[in-house]
Amino acid sequence: MDLSFSPEDAAFREEVRRFIDENYPENLKGKLDEGEEWSKEDYLSWHRILGKKGWVAPAWPTEYGGPGWSATQRYIFSEELARADTVPILPFGISMVAPVIYTFGTPEQKARFLPRILSGEDWWCQGYSEPGAGSDLASLRTKAERDGDHYIVNGQKTWTTLAQHADWGFFLVRTDASVKAQEGISFLLIDMKTPGITVRPIITLGGEHEVNEVWLENVRVPVENRVHEENKGWTCAKFLLAHERTGIAGVARSKRGIEKLRAIAATELDGDRSLIENPFFKRKIAELEIDLAALEFTELRGLAALAAGKPPGAESSLLKIKGTEIQQRITELTLEAVGHYGAPWFRGFGDSDNEHAIGPEYALRAAPTYFNMRKTSIYGGSNEIQRGIIAKMVLGL
Repeated sequence: MDLSFSPEDAAFREEVRRFIDENYPENLKGKLDEGEEWSKEDYLSWHRILGKKGWVAPAWPTEYGGPGWSATQRYIFSEELARADTVPILPFGISMVAPVIYTFGTPEQKARFLPRILSGEDWWCQGYSEPGAGSDLASLRTKAERDGDHYIVNGQKTWTTLAQHADWGFFLVRTDASVKAQEGISFLLIDMKTPGITVRPIITLGGEHEVNEVWLENVRVPVENRVHEENKGWTCAKFLLAHERTGIAGVARSKRGIEKLRAIAATELDGDRSLIENPFFKRKIAELEIDLAALEFTELRGLAALAAGKPPGAESSLLKIKGTEIQQRITELTLEAVGHYGAPWFRGFGDSDNEHAIGPEYALRAAPTYFNMRKTSIYGGSNEIQRGIIAKMVLGL
């Protein structure tokens, strides 16, 4: 595997960096660091800018509107977005349901949904997890019964990220309870404005309204909105999760997180010296950087395989495990670095909306981000499940 970048790759990096510098909205720069949350319009404004350029769907085939980039170019693009600390491209439409639609969908489904995902007209959410079916997703109980040209869907989904904004959702539902669990599941595309759908907020430990529970009561879904064959939805689910887990690794964003951590540690004092000079804290950062470098090389090997035409395999589980563990360690060390300045931003500490911020600006998000990132080792398939996949598919146990 050649890890060096060609002159063409270097020129591409400069092109991407220049485009971001010239086009990223000023009002979004540093917004999260100032304690504010990204709004729906924040996400969509950057999505539209990238869409107009033709860069919002880096991995899509060109026939559906992708830019035709190599795996290396996609990697460089993600690095530059992280370096500039941009609003992320939400994965639910672009990186998750779209590949399922253009791989398994009908020509009509591709024509109907893909252009609207690309333009940002449709905001998507993911209806996988249920109160009794998270890591053991195949045990899901949301039921879809055939009624002529429709399915009647009843059940509950939970931890549905940003469903309060969603126009559409992709849902796993049980269409046959008489067969093996994985063989009786179908993949449905559901209009979130359909009567019978109720979205209820779940406020996280960090105080954000990011996730929701979704109730479906006698929701009528046209059969034409089923992707792939009836009872073959598990094939779509596995395909989607392999792509999701690769993206969850977040190597480029973690690099940026370590840069911020180093800057904080260089500013915060430990006695009469900066925290970064403390040998114990310095060692923690060094160990983190070593692990991230190893993860990056693993991701590059995966990209090389993708470039050779191989689909994501069990290595996506490895990327998910180590990537999320590293993300959590970054937030842990950041909270440790800001020390008592993080305390006022713990949820439940008290309402300080009318007070001046306590401590430096970089401390505002330390506690909420730490609490929010507790989820990463659970979502996308818990890390315990991923270890089981590796044991079976890689080690043959």
